[in-house]
Amino acid sequence: MHRVLNVAEKNDAAKSLARLLSKNSTSMREGFSRFNKIYEFNYQLFNRPVQMTFTSVSGHVMNCDFTAAHNSWTQIDPVVLFDAKVQKKVTERAADIEKTLKREVTKCETLIIWTDCDREGENIGYEIINLCLSVKPNIKVYRARFSEITYSSASRALANLVQPDERVSAAVDVRQELDLRIGAAFTRFQTIRLQRLFGFDSKQVISYGSCQFPTLGFIVERYLQRENFIREPFWKIAVEHQTENGEFCEFTWERSRLFEHQPCLMIYDMVMDEPLAKVMDIKSKNKSKWRPVALDTVEMEKLASRKLRMTGKKTMEIAEKLYMKGLISYPRTETNIFPNEINLNPLIQNQLGDQRWGAFAQRVLNDGPQPRNGKNSDKAHPPIHPTRYPDAQLTEEENKLYELVVRHFLACVSKDAQGDETTIKIDIANEKFHASGLIIRERNYLDVYTYDKWSEKTLPLYEMNQTFYPTKIEMVQGETTPPQLLTEADLIALMEKHGIGTDATHAEHIAKIQERVYTKMNAERRFEPEKLGLGLCEGYDKMGHALSKPFLRSELESQLKAICEGRADPTVVLREQIDKYRQVFIATAGQIQKLDDAMTKYFGAPGQNPPPPPPPPRPPSSGPFGDRTNRNQPPAGRTNPPNRPVQASRNNNNNNPPARPPPQQPNRPARPLQQEQIRPTNNDGVPKCNCGVDAKELTVKKDGPNKGRAFFRCGNNDGCQFFAWKDDTTTNQMNGGGGGNDYRQGGNNQSISSRKRRSSDNDEDGKQRKCGLCKKTGHTRRNCPSMNSFL
Repeated sequence: MHRVLNVAEKNDAAKSLARLLSKNSTSMREGFSRFNKIYEFNYQLFNRPVQMTFTSVSGHVMNCDFTAAHNSWTQIDPVVLFDAKVQKKVTERAADIEKTLKREVTKCETLIIWTDCDREGENIGYEIINLCLSVKPNIKVYRARFSEITYSSASRALANLVQPDERVSAAVDVRQELDLRIGAAFTRFQTIRLQRLFGFDSKQVISYGSCQFPTLGFIVERYLQRENFIREPFWKIAVEHQTENGEFCEFTWERSRLFEHQPCLMIYDMVMDEPLAKVMDIKSKNKSKWRPVALDTVEMEKLASRKLRMTGKKTMEIAEKLYMKGLISYPRTETNIFPNEINLNPLIQNQLGDQRWGAFAQRVLNDGPQPRNGKNSDKAHPPIHPTRYPDAQLTEEENKLYELVVRHFLACVSKDAQGDETTIKIDIANEKFHASGLIIRERNYLDVYTYDKWSEKTLPLYEMNQTFYPTKIEMVQGETTPPQLLTEADLIALMEKHGIGTDATHAEHIAKIQERVYTKMNAERRFEPEKLGLGLCEGYDKMGHALSKPFLRSELESQLKAICEGRADPTVVLREQIDKYRQVFIATAGQIQKLDDAMTKYFGAPGQNPPPPPPPPRPPSSGPFGDRTNRNQPPAGRTNPPNRPVQASRNNNNNNPPARPPPQQPNRPARPLQQEQIRPTNNDGVPKCNCGVDAKELTVKKDGPNKGRAFFRCGNNDGCQFFAWKDDTTTNQMNGGGGGNDYRQGGNNQSISSRKRRSSDNDEDGKQRKCGLCKKTGHTRRNCPSMNSFL
């Protein structure tokens, strides 16, 4: 029997496709990789019975990297990386997958690629093809094009098999090699330099990416706009009227506002001299609130961020799970146009049984679906839409995103909301004012799309030429406000507008700059740049190369698109981009002092101030998308275990200690704590101050390396002078101090006055104090000669 090898991008996809096409009659066996099973069943294909073998990879099976000769960060000049030899080889984690593919393909006459139908999927498909051709050069290769994991979509794909698109794969090869060369050169250069000059942790990678930095640049640019914003006062005239029936109306000045006080005051005086208002115009017109356009990836990420408070990364992970379960269509698409060949009625009928929107779905069927389409199509996938109703319970997050997709789809195929808008214009002393009201006649899509609001506003009944005296006329002062910091939805919109990344990679780039401690999301879920991000952007911008601006990457993205469409030669594009970035790198290295100056602004002069703590180790990627990009960077290192001396900086002349824990001399053990330094605590771990009462917990608010750090001080008596860092108390308790009820107060936890008092050689009675260690006079335990044995 003719045997066909089918390879999907993930095991879940292979399992679901095999189950659907076999109608639940598939058999399963193990491959070399325990994560990638093999599913077999009989099927009718090519007008004859065939045996179908389904297996999978786990994303990319190959990686673009330098040869071993160029892997040293300290011995290789980074500029050499722009011309160094690169190779694409099977990764260690994919070795067992490679064995499975090579074993199975030898038994088959046909290979069908079932990877995701986007750029990365096409490239992964060619990695599979090249592995299979290496052991069976004459095998026939086909590509299955599908947009959802359903029986109809899978069977339609098999009936319309096509050839894989080598141009799309070549575009990814170009992007991978450029990201490797550019990222490795800049990352090695700035990481080593900043570690040496500013004492950053030797395991902290200060990475550069041609998508990362423009993304960070958007955040920094908005932050600086806000910080440098100068508020301007303005004045305006507000008019209010309350009718005899108690109805209220507020009129807006046609001039909006004036930025000069005296002219506004003069107009206000004129109005007050003749305050009689006359109705000059009344207009009523139909008002429509448009239903949403068909859903694409970018809009889904923005909606989930705004309405569900979900990060882009989390949104894509959950969307992939829903796709693998066959509940929604392919979630990575630029298309917001439903093609004419899609029958929408069955998709709507799937939702009739839901109590939340089943009745609305029936209304749509009765009126006939009328999708509101956008203008974009990637000619590969339809807009995101529900494909079936869940037959099993979903997690809370899965249910929220599925509900968003369903409500958006039903709203898109229904009707716009309709209302009547009335505008009234009045005249007071030749100054014009207006008021607007709204009455909603037909809610339509608003009945299902709970994420949109359209509020009614009722106006009193006025007639043409009617006159009245306003209830209140006042001159109101205000001031301009700075622009808000960017939300994730705002940031994704800017990335989409300027061509930074793709719909599938926006979330990855945003997550990366947070992992690198270049930016953070504040309590209002808006992005604030960290000092490291500010210093990097400011330094590179001063060089004039706009590395934090979108122009260079946007140009590359347009060239990659041209490669996909056959309008550009990938070899030419690759060479041009390498030459361009090499020149930028050389020029940057020549002006590196500008980066040093920018970092000094935020971290102090080189060798003087300790940097912030390194970012936490990056957790393993658990999302179904995985990491589908290549980076030549070492993994984030582990933090030092307790009681181990902090690793010295790569700069031998820089022996400055880190900000936390308390400073120690490099490679010297800390002095042992003496018995009298143990201080009792209460049951909650709060230490007792010198007064014998529970200390008060406060937080450092002044700018500096300790900003935000919690500490204890006496809350009872200003003369007590007790002081202790909270994290030091926690660390000492974890190390066994006082059995959990004692606090070990080290030298760094004492106030300045306390240290001065203890350094005195006399006690309160004027007698010479005895050392607490050797019991001799003339010194204290802090400078006891016997301590030399510990140093």
